[in-house]
Amino acid sequence: MATDPQAQVERVAKEKSALKEKKDLEAALKQAEKGSEHAVKLPTSEAPAPPKREKVKLAGYVLVLLILAALHYLFILSPFGLSSNSISLLQRFAKGAMLITLLLGLGKASEAYLIARIDDAVSRYNLARIQRLIAGILVILTVVSILFVNWYAAVLSLGLISVILGFALQTPVSSFIGWLYIMARGTYRIGDRIKIGDAAGDVIDVSYLDTTLWEVRGHLSSDQASGRIIKLPNSEVLRSAVYYYTWPLFPYIWDEIKFTIGYESDLDFVAKTLQETVEAEIGETMMSRVRIYRRLLADTPVNAAEVRERPSVLFRINQNTWLDAIVRYLVHPKDASTVKTRLIEKLLGKLASEPNMVSLPKGSSR
Repeated sequence: MATDPQAQVERVAKEKSALKEKKDLEAALKQAEKGSEHAVKLPTSEAPAPPKREKVKLAGYVLVLLILAALHYLFILSPFGLSSNSISLLQRFAKGAMLITLLLGLGKASEAYLIARIDDAVSRYNLARIQRLIAGILVILTVVSILFVNWYAAVLSLGLISVILGFALQTPVSSFIGWLYIMARGTYRIGDRIKIGDAAGDVIDVSYLDTTLWEVRGHLSSDQASGRIIKLPNSEVLRSAVYYYTWPLFPYIWDEIKFTIGYESDLDFVAKTLQETVEAEIGETMMSRVRIYRRLLADTPVNAAEVRERPSVLFRINQNTWLDAIVRYLVHPKDASTVKTRLIEKLLGKLASEPNMVSLPKGSSR
C-alpha cells in the first residue's frame, strides 16, 4: 500500500524532534538532579563511526609529517653545501612545520574519533569550536617560536602588544570570556529560545564574540519570527539575566486568552466552555506529555504542584465595569501564536453563539 509522502515527512520530523527532546531532557536532568538520589536515566544510542573522508584526511596529515621528517633529516646531512646558519634556519622551519602538522592532525583525529562520537549535535559543535580554538593558539605559539629565537624578547614584545590591545579591545575580550562562560556553563545552546535584555529569539549560532538570534516578536505583536537577525555580544550574558522559553526539562510556557464579558453572564457556563474548548484543541496527547514532565519535575527544586496539564479559568473585575474571563493553558513557545489564533476563533464563536448565557461588548461598549 502506498504511503502518503506528506505523512511520512511529518512522521520523520516527529521522530527527529522526539530524539532531540530526549537528549536535551537527559542533559537537563543531569544538571537539575545533582545530588539527587532519584536520578532518571535515559537510554543512549551508539555513536557512529568516523566517515572514510576523515580517515583520508588523517592519512594525508601522516604523509605530510613523514615528508617533513625526511626533509629535516636531509637538512641534518647537509648535502647541498649550505652554511651552518642556513641549515639551522631550515631545520627550525622543518621542526615547526612538523609540529604544526602534528597539532592539526591530532585536532582532526580528536574531532573524528572523540567529538564525532558524542550523540548531541550541539555539544559536538561546541567542542569542535573549542578544539579548533586551542589548536589555533598552539599553532600561533609554534609560529612565534620559529620566528623568534629569543623567547624573552618575544614574550616581552607580545606582552607590550597585549597591554595595548587590552585597552583597545575590552569589549571583544569580555565577549570572548562570555563565550567561554557559555560553553562551560551551558547557558544556552543552538535551538533554544531565549531573551537577553531587549533581544528575544531562537539561538542559531554562538561564535567566539557574539550570539546570533533569529528574532521573535520584535516589531510584531505576536510571538512569531520577525525575519530579522540579532547579533548579541557574548559579554551581555555576564551582566544581564537570561530568560529561557525552552527549558528541556519543561519545554512549555503558560499563555492566556482574555475575554471581556458582562456581569449578567453565566460564569459557570463561560468557565466550562473555555476549559472544554481549550482541552479539545490542545489534545490529550499534549496533556499526557505535560504529566510526564510534571513527574520528572518532582525530582527537582521546582514545585511540580504548580504545573497543571489542564487549562484553568479565572475571573477578575475589569476597570470598565466589565468582567475579564481568562483561560490559562500550557503551550510550546514556538507554537504559541498559532495555537492562540485557533483558540480565539473557536472560543469567540462558541461564546457569541449563546447570547442568553454570555454578554459580550457590542458597539461603543467594546
